[in-house]
Amino acid sequence: MKTARQELDIINAYEETGGLRAAAALCGTTHKTVKRVLERRTAGQRPGRRRAPAPAPGPANAFTDLIFAKVKATDGRITAKRLLPVVRAAGYTGSARTLRRAVAVQKATWKRARRVYRPWTPEPGGHLLIDYGTVTRARTAA
Repeated sequence: MKTARQELDIINAYEETGGLRAAAALCGTTHKTVKRVLERRTAGQRPGRRRAPAPAPGPANAFTDLIFAKVKATDGRITAKRLLPVVRAAGYTGSARTLRRAVAVQKATWKRARRVYRPWTPEPGGHLLIDYGTVTRARTAA
């Protein structure tokens, strides 16, 4: 992946030389890379790193609130197999595998949000001190 500066250098080298291989030799890359950079430029994309496309909406996206509510109510212990009839009754038409993926995402979301971890800071008198000294027993008369 080329940076925006490197892509601009490639574009400038191509405009100066007029050839893919000549521009590649000037920039220290291959002619195929020069071709890709120029194709992106003509497609209207800006130089530099591109973001990954957003995930396509799946059939389970409409039921994420229901899935999260069930995950939260069961303390994250419900499985997609048990949740499938509930979601089907709500109108889900997708596969069980897609539902398993959606449940896994919601479980991970719930797990991150369920507990706030705070560092333990001891306060005077706020903790238990145990002394493991010797204990002697009084002898009983036999």
